[in-house]
Amino acid sequence: MVTYLEAELAPVKNTGQIRLHGEEAFEGMRRACQLTARALDELVDRVKPGVTTNEIDRFVFEFGMDNGAIPATLNYRGYTKSCCTSINHVVCHGIPNDKPLREGDIVNIDVTYVLDGWHGDSSRMYPVGEIKRAAERLMEVTHECLMLGIAAVKPGARMGAIGEAIQKHAEAARCSVVRDFCGHGVGRLFHDAPNVLHYGRADEGIEMRKGMIFTIEPMINLGRPHVKVLSDGWTAVTRDRSLTAQYEHTVGVTDDGCEIFTLSPKGLDRPGLPD
Repeated sequence: MVTYLEAELAPVKNTGQIRLHGEEAFEGMRRACQLTARALDELVDRVKPGVTTNEIDRFVFEFGMDNGAIPATLNYRGYTKSCCTSINHVVCHGIPNDKPLREGDIVNIDVTYVLDGWHGDSSRMYPVGEIKRAAERLMEVTHECLMLGIAAVKPGARMGAIGEAIQKHAEAARCSVVRDFCGHGVGRLFHDAPNVLHYGRADEGIEMRKGMIFTIEPMINLGRPHVKVLSDGWTAVTRDRSLTAQYEHTVGVTDDGCEIFTLSPKGLDRPGLPD
C-alpha cells in the first residue's frame, strides 16, 4: 500500500512514503539543481586528454565551497570523493583517481550539491577529445532515453510509463537498459522513495502526483545489461566490458507535466557539445 503525504509533515528520513512537495520546496530545488548544472557546464572545457578525474573532483569540491554548498557524496557511506567519474565501461559510481583521461574516452560525471538543505542531483556524459561514432551514438541514444522518460512524467500516469519509454527507445537502438540501478526520490534527502525504474510497462508502478520530486537517470549499454560491482564496493562495470552511458536530471511533477530542475543554463546538457 503506497501512501502519499505532504513533505513538510514528514520526518527527514526514508520511510517509503511518497512526499508531495509545495512551491517552497520547488524553489529550494531550483537553486540547488541550478548550482549543480552550472558546475557541470564549467566542466565542459575542463574535460580533456591528460586531465585526471581527481582534478575534476577537486574542481567540484571547490566550486561547491565557493557557492555555499557541499557535495552530497563526500563522506556518504564512506565514499571519500565529491563526485563520481565513470569512464567507458564503468556504469556508475566510478571513484576519481590520478589516472589521466585519454583521447577517445567518454566519461559520466555525477554531481549532487546540498544547498540550504536541498539536494541538486544531475549527471552528464563528456567526450574526451575525438571519440568513435559508436560512443557518440550511444551518448545520443542515452540522452534521448532520458528525455523520453521525462516526457512521460505527468500526474495520473504510472511510474512504469517512464521505464517503458526508456526501454523501448534503447532496445529499438539495439542497446540495453541496466536494471541494477534506478532513479530515486530526492529533496532534503539524497535518496528517498520512490525508486524510478528505467524499464517496465506503462500500467505498472505507483501513480505520479503533483509535488513529487525524483531523478531519472538511465544507464544504457552497447552490449548486454548485466553489471558487477568491483572490490572497492562502489565501481559498477558492464560484465561484458561494453561501453555504457548515463544522463540524469532531477524533475518535479507539476499540474500537467514536470519541471526539469537541472537543465543547463547554457544548453550544454546534451550530446554534441561544442569544441
